[in-house]
Amino acid sequence: MMVLMRQVGLAITLFSAFFAVGLGQCLAQGPAEAPRKILLKTQAVYPTLARSMNIQGVAKLEAQVARDGSVKAIVVKGGHPLLTQSAVTAVGHWKFEPASHETKEQVEVRFDLQ
Repeated sequence: MMVLMRQVGLAITLFSAFFAVGLGQCLAQGPAEAPRKILLKTQAVYPTLARSMNIQGVAKLEAQVARDGSVKAIVVKGGHPLLTQSAVTAVGHWKFEPASHETKEQVEVRFDLQ
């Protein structure tokens, strides 16, 4: 019985130590990185069909940005289908500030009829 209690105590101690180390590592990583600054921003062309149908809104995109700041890939995350292709084309020409590693940037392109 005494051996079992020691084993349980040891297991609790080890679990506590691993939990504390793991929690410390999570806290050490800190908050998410700030978005990279956009150096060159091409405006999206309002699609003629969308304009004639009075469609407006926001295209939500995720841009994979290379270390040199060029856009490597774009994934559409939301928005009206008549607006997203124009947004993808525009963001594909954007240039972000250089960084030490690739990043994924959340981008919103607004289309307003005003």
